[in-house]
Amino acid sequence: MKFETGELVCLKSGGPVMTVQGYASSVGDDYMCQWFAGKKLERGKFPPSSLKKVDAKGNDLEKK
Repeated sequence: MKFETGELVCLKSGGPVMTVQGYASSVGDDYMCQWFAGKKLERGKFPPSSLKKVDAKGNDLEKK
């Protein structure tokens, strides 16, 4: 599954709603995502197989 910059995603196993920041091509097919933990901006790299598209409330968009 491909994700576009700005799309909202979360880990299939749960967690915060994250924004896709971009494709991290230098690290395989991982995507760079960012989210807020309180007031702190966090970032991480995730493989596409671990992500799913969600809405702003975290509702799964793949099942609709």
